[in-house]
Amino acid sequence: MSTTYRLGVLEGDGIGPEIVPSAVEIATAAARAAGVSVDWVTLPLGAAAIESHGTPLPEETKEALAGLDGWYLGPHDSVGYPEPHNSALNPSGSLRKHFQLFANIRPAKSFPGAKAVCDGADLVIVRENTEGFYADRNTFAGTGEFMPTPDTAIMMGIVTRAATERVARVAFELARSRRKKLTIVHKANVLKLTTGLFRTVCQEVAQEYPDVVVDDFHIDAMTVHLVRRAQDFDVIVTENMFGDILSDLAGEISGSLGTAPSINASATTAMAQASHGSAPDIAGRNLANPVAMILSGAMLFEWLGARHGDAALTATAAVIQRAVADTIAAGVSTRDLGGTASTTEFTTAVSKAVHDGAGQG
Repeated sequence: MSTTYRLGVLEGDGIGPEIVPSAVEIATAAARAAGVSVDWVTLPLGAAAIESHGTPLPEETKEALAGLDGWYLGPHDSVGYPEPHNSALNPSGSLRKHFQLFANIRPAKSFPGAKAVCDGADLVIVRENTEGFYADRNTFAGTGEFMPTPDTAIMMGIVTRAATERVARVAFELARSRRKKLTIVHKANVLKLTTGLFRTVCQEVAQEYPDVVVDDFHIDAMTVHLVRRAQDFDVIVTENMFGDILSDLAGEISGSLGTAPSINASATTAMAQASHGSAPDIAGRNLANPVAMILSGAMLFEWLGARHGDAALTATAAVIQRAVADTIAAGVSTRDLGGTASTTEFTTAVSKAVHDGAGQG
């Protein structure tokens, strides 16, 4: 008997209510074409949840997510939340922390037909997601920032062997399945103990993967290398803040941050989340590019396929990815990619590509 997979839907803020339904529509069509049964579970999150539940991330949402196979998370506009929610850990950070989603996997791939700084880019950034130099994630309680005086602010950066080993293994396994090349990014010439430990542990894990070629660069040099020769890189592993910065850069190099997908994963669950923000300036105007959210969903199906050994889930991911690529190659894209299509027009075109592809299959 076929399995029904239960996936959460959290639309979020800004353009979230536009791009998340788009991604769900495409995934539903692709899953149907691949013979996958999906039960979508919509849950409150963000500004709407503040109005209905008094908090942007209700306990009932976290409890429900714990019983699902994975979920789609739309962007949030936590900067626009009223206090005390504005100063609290944002919904995305809270979910990553609560479910220990330690690996943030962010591909950057150029699409034929879309403007890109580097037409040959095809890389993946694996970002450690639970510690490092982001103060909202590196302590059990409170944050790693404090002010001993009104004129002095201090931040803690935390790197542990255990967290580095587990994210390094995710990166090496990914590299082994791709072009067998991995780049470690650090700042060990200055942050000798923290990012020095990150580099050293990654190099130790590399001994378990003799078939993967390994090199390393300082974070400042790496930004230059990405701009000049992004096509030379395969998998990049780095700590939290560096990974956030590099993945935004890589997204723009490959065409647009609007095409940059990601998942946040633990060993047992995963969350699909586009790399970009909520874009409140274009929210509700039918202008948003849904590609990143659509492809984040494809990544979730791919991750679930590997976890459950279900080839139909992997096929669903492939159908989504091919439909998006075919649509853009055919000249249909949103404004950020140089096209004229609205969010709904692009979604309709991708949905047609899914059905056409299914018919050819």
